[in-house]
Amino acid sequence: MTELAANDPLPKPKRDIAPILLPVALALLMIPLIGSTSSWLTLTAASLAMGMMIFIMASGLTLVFGLMDVLNFGHGAFIAVGAYVATLVLAPFAASIQADSLWVNLAVLAPAALLSMAVSGALGLIVERVLILPVYGQHLKQILMTTGGLIVAEQTLYALWGPQIIPMPLPTSLRGSFILGDVAIAKYRVLAMLIGLAVFIAIQLVLNRTKLGLLIRAGVENREMVEALGYRIRRLFLGVFMTGSALAGLGGVMWALYREQVHASMSDDLTVLIFIVVIIGGLGSIGGCFIGAILVAMVANYGGFLVPKLALVSNILLMVAILMWRPRGLYAVTSR
Repeated sequence: MTELAANDPLPKPKRDIAPILLPVALALLMIPLIGSTSSWLTLTAASLAMGMMIFIMASGLTLVFGLMDVLNFGHGAFIAVGAYVATLVLAPFAASIQADSLWVNLAVLAPAALLSMAVSGALGLIVERVLILPVYGQHLKQILMTTGGLIVAEQTLYALWGPQIIPMPLPTSLRGSFILGDVAIAKYRVLAMLIGLAVFIAIQLVLNRTKLGLLIRAGVENREMVEALGYRIRRLFLGVFMTGSALAGLGGVMWALYREQVHASMSDDLTVLIFIVVIIGGLGSIGGCFIGAILVAMVANYGGFLVPKLALVSNILLMVAILMWRPRGLYAVTSR
């Protein structure tokens, strides 16, 4: 009997699909309330696109907190910096942005997004070395240091670009909508959904299918053991922080194009929203963050359509409801 038991495959943990079904259930519940099928499809597509953009911005904070146990309240600074860097790149290429060619537009947008990610990642290197390194394991000091860093970054942006709103128009080929019968889906939202899915899949593959992801996850569980094997966990964690900062920069570019404007205080509007998504997701779960971002976007769009006055507090109400159901978030990965 013992030999048979030894040859049996290891039991697999049960997959928790309840959180995955939440967005589907919410979308189906809204059909009779909205009434019009075309309006429901349009709102759902808008929610998915908005959710993907929020996920890109929140995924960096999720990585940093889930893998490094760092509360970075200055995460919004990377979003704003990424957006401003994109304006510097796109300004000289106004003619290419106005060209009615998808490939010409993408040839300008891609370098702008990559440079924004590079600058935000480099800024993340400085922040981690200067602000985070001295306060590892001290959450209160992390909050104070990173909040101070956010204020300094925001005031620096005011000093360099002023308080005025800088327009950031969409490229010509990404304006308008795809018309499918009575349903209109904005072209830029389709691009946002594709990029968001690509980022989600890439993060999951790196963390779960590569040696680098294995080392990072092992370092979270037992840092001393991994260091004893000759790997420098500090450098790995620095890379995680820079990656999270770079993702925030990419999210800033996409959000600025979505709003078609950039301003220094845009980080204030997004920081609270991102923390709500991270809390709903489970404080470190990429899958939970992904579902949480979609839920937040759905509640905002459906709520704004049905009950506009509740739109401002819809995210808070959603977070309260989720935490009453699961006090540690959708997919809790820590006991904190």
